[in-house]
Amino acid sequence: MREKIIALIENQLGLEAGSIKETDLIEDIRGWDSLAHVLIIGELESQLGISIPLEEAIEIVTVEDLLAKAGV
Repeated sequence: MREKIIALIENQLGLEAGSIKETDLIEDIRGWDSLAHVLIIGELESQLGISIPLEEAIEIVTVEDLLAKAGV
């Protein structure tokens, strides 16, 4: 599931497969701004059935944080 989530993020941001690592800070990932953040959270829910509450979504600063909030 971790790989699916990372692939979804890369796809959403138009990045090459394998370009995002779990330890990456989201502020360092090209194209990941506040709008992309909201869209990624929405895609997690619509495509994978993973719901992350807004109050938790704003705490995410790394890909690893997102994976933890997603329960994987």
